[in-house]
Amino acid sequence: MSRNDLKTILAPRSVAVIGASAREDSVGRAVFANILFSGYKGIVYPINPKVKSILGVRAYPSILDIPDEIDLAIIIVPNIAVKKVLEECGAKKVKGAVIITAGFKEIGEEGAKLEREVIAVARQYGISIIGPNCVGIINTDPQISLNATFARPFTPKPGHIAFISQSGAFGVAALEYARKKDIRLSKFISVGNKADVNENTLLPALKDDEQTKVILLYLEDLVNPAEFMELAREIGEKKPLLVIKSGRTSAGARAAASHTGALAGSDEIYNAFFTQAGVIRVDNLEELFDCGLAFATQPPPRSNRVAIITNAGGPGIVATDTIIRQGALLASLDERTKEKLARVLPPTAAIQNPVDVIGDAKEDRYESAIRIVLEDDAVDGAVIICTPTVFTDLEAIARTIRDTVPRYGKPVTVCFMGTEDVEKAARLLEEAGIPHYVFPEIAAKVMARLTQYGWWVRRPLTGIKKFEDVDKKKVSYILKKAREEGRKFLPEPESYSLLQAYGFPLAPFALVKTEEECLEQAERIGFPVVLKVVSPQILHKIDVGGVQLNIENREQAQRAYREMIEIIKQKIPQAEIWGILVQKMIKGGKETILGLKRDPLFGPVIMFGLGGVYVEAIKDVSFRIAPLRELTAARMIREIRGYRILDGFRGEERSDVEKIEECLKRLSQLAIDFPEIEELDINPLIVMSQGKGALVVDARILLI
Repeated sequence: MSRNDLKTILAPRSVAVIGASAREDSVGRAVFANILFSGYKGIVYPINPKVKSILGVRAYPSILDIPDEIDLAIIIVPNIAVKKVLEECGAKKVKGAVIITAGFKEIGEEGAKLEREVIAVARQYGISIIGPNCVGIINTDPQISLNATFARPFTPKPGHIAFISQSGAFGVAALEYARKKDIRLSKFISVGNKADVNENTLLPALKDDEQTKVILLYLEDLVNPAEFMELAREIGEKKPLLVIKSGRTSAGARAAASHTGALAGSDEIYNAFFTQAGVIRVDNLEELFDCGLAFATQPPPRSNRVAIITNAGGPGIVATDTIIRQGALLASLDERTKEKLARVLPPTAAIQNPVDVIGDAKEDRYESAIRIVLEDDAVDGAVIICTPTVFTDLEAIARTIRDTVPRYGKPVTVCFMGTEDVEKAARLLEEAGIPHYVFPEIAAKVMARLTQYGWWVRRPLTGIKKFEDVDKKKVSYILKKAREEGRKFLPEPESYSLLQAYGFPLAPFALVKTEEECLEQAERIGFPVVLKVVSPQILHKIDVGGVQLNIENREQAQRAYREMIEIIKQKIPQAEIWGILVQKMIKGGKETILGLKRDPLFGPVIMFGLGGVYVEAIKDVSFRIAPLRELTAARMIREIRGYRILDGFRGEERSDVEKIEECLKRLSQLAIDFPEIEELDINPLIVMSQGKGALVVDARILLI
C-alpha cells in the first residue's frame, strides 16, 4: 500500500457516504452529519437511492451517478450489499474506503466468507480499506477537518496525539474521554477487523505526519509482529508509541512439558515484545492519555534521575514511592544545589530530594526552587506538586512554572491537588504545553514513563552477535535422527550433544548401559558425580527418584545405580530405560535457567531467570523474542528481581554475568537456525564467579 492510498483515506478531497440516511437514529445520518458539520474542507456527497436530499444536501442513487471524482467512500450498507457497493467504487476509480458496516468475521465463518469476498474486490480494483466493523476516522488538520465517525457530534481540537483503536467501543470511549478532558488529537482511526489497513500500514503514515508527535494504540492482537517491531523501533526514535493491549489474563493455557512453556503466557510475551520494540505499555485509557499529553509536549529526559518539588510532605512521599516503583531514580542533588536552596528556603524546608518548600510557599519560593533544581546537572526531570492552602495563589504559581520551566529543556509534570480551585491554574499550564494531573502518583508515574522513553531514545545501538564456532551439521543430524525414529523428545545425552555443537559449556558426562560402565565412567570423569535416569517416558526425573547427587566414590556409585534402576522399575514399570547418565557434580556457583518456547504468533521466545525446582513458583523470569541483540541479552539478566544475587549480594563475588549473556545469544541463534525445536530448558546453567564461566548441568528439548 502506498502513502498516496492512505492519504486518500486520511486527507480526501471528496467523500461519498454510501448509506447516508435522513433517519435521525441511524448510523448513516450520524456519519453524514458529522462530516457535514465538522467543518470538512472537501466536498461530501450522500448516497441513498430512496431520498432526494439529506440535511439539505442533494443525494445520489449511486456513487456512479456522481459527476465528480471521489477520493474516499464511507460505506454504511447491510453486510451482504458491501461487495456490490465496493465494485461500484472500483468502477468509479475510488482508491480508499472506510467500511463501517458490521457483520463480517467477528460473527463467525459466514461473515468471514463475506469479508474475504469484499477484500478480493478491493484487491481487484486497488482500493485500500479501513474496517469493516469500525467507527470511522477523524483528521483534525485544519486543512482537512474531517470527522467521518458515528460518535457523538464532537470533533477534537487539532493537537499532536494520534489514536488508533482496534475496538470500536473503546474508540468511542476514547473520544468521549477526549471531549470531557478537552484533549486535542491529530488523528483518530478505528481499524475494526483490520481486513486490509492495520497498525503496520498506518504507522508509516503517522511517522511522516507533521501534526502527530505521539501515537497511541489500543490493540487486541497484532497482524505481523515482526513487521510491527521493525516499524516501532524505527518510528520510536522520533515519535513515542504507547499501547494498551487487552487480554492480559490467560484462560485455559496449554499444559507445557518445560518450565519455559509453562511460564511464557501470551501476556508475558507481549510485554517482552513491546519492551524490545521500544513501545510503552500502559494499563488503561486514563493512563494512555495522561502519558500521551506529556509525551506530546515534553522532551525525553537524558536519564532517569527525577527531582520532586512539593509544598507538602505526604504528596512528596507518594510521588517518591511511585518514581522508584516504576523504575526511575530519585536524583541525588549536588551539594551546591543544596547550599543554594538553603539560602532561599525557610529553615524548616527540606533541601534534600524531595525538596519541600513547605505549606506557606508562594510563587517566588516555587520559582527559586524550580530554577535551582533544574539547573542541577544531576536532575533530568522534575515533578512539581502544590497542595492548595490559604497562602497559595495557584494561578500565580502556574504562571511561574510556565515562565520558568521552558528555559531548561527538561521534562516536567505538575500536580495541583484539588478540583474546582485548580481549574484556571491547570488551564494555564495546559495552554503552555505543561501536563497537569490531580494526584501526585499520576504525575510521578507519567514522569517515570518519560524516563523509560528517554532511555530508549538514547540507548546504545547494538547488533545481533553471529557465532561462527557452531556445528549446524551435527545439530541437523541429531534432529533428523529423532524425526526418523518418531521422537519429539531428545534424551539428555542428545540434548547435551546438540548444545555442545552450539558452543554451550557442559559439565563432563557419559551415558552408560551397565553397572560396570557406570563405575568406569565415574572414575574417568572424577568424583563427585551425579547419576540421572535417561528415559523418553520420564521428563521430570527428580519426581520419580531418577536423580542421585553427591556420589563420592565407587561404592556409593554402585549402590546408587542399583537403587535407581529398582525405584524406576517399581514406580514406572512401563518406562523404557535408555541408560544412566553419569555427570560431574558441580559445586558452588549460582543456578540459573535459560529457556526457549516456539510461540505461534511471535516465533522463538527466549527466557532467563534464577534456576532450580522453584522457578515456576517464584516466576522471577524475563522474556524476549529471538533474535536477541547484544544489549537485549544484557537487559534480560538485569531486569529480574534476583539479579542482585548474581551481581554480588552482601559481599559475595559477582557471578560471570557475561557468560550468561553469551549463552543467551547462542540460544537465540540456535532458535533461529532450527525452527524444529519447540521447547528447550537449560535448568540449571550453573554460573561461577566473575571470569570463571558457567556449565550446563541439565537440559530438556522438545521438537515440533
